[in-house]
Amino acid sequence: MERVGILCASDTELAPFLKEMEVDGVAEKAMLKFYEGSAGKIPVVAVYSGVCKVNAAVAAELLMECFDVEAVINAGTAGGMDPEAGLFDTIIAERSFYHDVAEDILTEFHPWMPSVYFPSDEGLLSAARTYAKTGEYPIFFGSIATGERFIGNRGRERIRQKHAPLAVDMETAAVAHACYVSGVPFLAVRSITDTEKDSGPEAFARNCEKASEIAAKVTLGLLEMWIGT
Repeated sequence: MERVGILCASDTELAPFLKEMEVDGVAEKAMLKFYEGSAGKIPVVAVYSGVCKVNAAVAAELLMECFDVEAVINAGTAGGMDPEAGLFDTIIAERSFYHDVAEDILTEFHPWMPSVYFPSDEGLLSAARTYAKTGEYPIFFGSIATGERFIGNRGRERIRQKHAPLAVDMETAAVAHACYVSGVPFLAVRSITDTEKDSGPEAFARNCEKASEIAAKVTLGLLEMWIGT
């Protein structure tokens, strides 16, 4: 059975997974702790990377190279960008991209992508869509934008007009990038902590724990669908 890497940015986002896991051991690499075990029938290795693109990419690479995972799920929280997606709704990335990187960096140089968008794995997306039909939480499918800053209302419209993402965060595209160059299936599951109406770091802090719990439940639910196919 495939072993899945679960990557969260923070300890708050990782905590709901650890509650569901039977942990067999903890390995330490690059100042990170990797929890090996299972969540129900799903063999997993779970880690929180720390915030930002480089931290996330480092953790993703270690999951793939040192723990031989068959897929990587980036799970946790995000800021809402689409007015239709409200607090605690879950965004599953069909594709992800950087909102703070020049577009030709990825298309004209390594990894010579056909576009600026990192596609999510179709098999994982199919399992997620099946889960969404009967899951207890609202789920939206679309794009997630990634960049190195917290996006409040001031920078929201520029990103929305150019790419129309459903959500924004600081890690998803970086994890997708690492998986893309290694050919490992990837999916992001992010529940919304803040929106245009309820914005700012205070909203994130207030809503992070609940949103993290929802993201974990959705992630484990769709993975049950995936391992059953």
